Amino acid sequence: MIGDPTGPETGWRHSAVKFAMVGGINTLLCVAVIFSLKLFGGVGDVTANISGYVVGLGCSFVLNRRWTFAHSGDWLHAGLRFLGVFAVAYLLNLMVVMGLIVVGLDSYLAHLAGMPLYTIVFYFGCRFFVFAPPSVTAPR
Repeated sequence: MIGDPTGPETGWRHSAVKFAMVGGINTLLCVAVIFSLKLFGGVGDVTANISGYVVGLGCSFVLNRRWTFAHSGDWLHAGLRFLGVFAVAYLLNLMVVMGLIVVGLDSYLAHLAGMPLYTIVFYFGCRFFVFAPPSVTAPR
């Protein structure tokens, strides 16, 4: 329906804003964990990065499933898809972070620079695969 904030012509904007808000919470949480582990724990970049993203993962799944995409389907299948999409987005992020560190960028800035690609890949994966309506993701 035209003008419906959840309709196809504006639904993506609505979910993108919510996804960004959840992402903001998760980004702050992830950065806090990464930087704390590096500063106070003497942890290396890969371990700190993995730890930061794992900490925000559970929160992200719950908030995005219930609030961002209002998904009412099976949580287990959505959870497995969520982990798969996360893995793809995370590996792309890690490649960017480590590549930037190798070329000499400060490691803290490299971690920040890897986040936009991760966010974009993760949003589209969640919207069109993880939390898509059953008719979109059901086998034919």
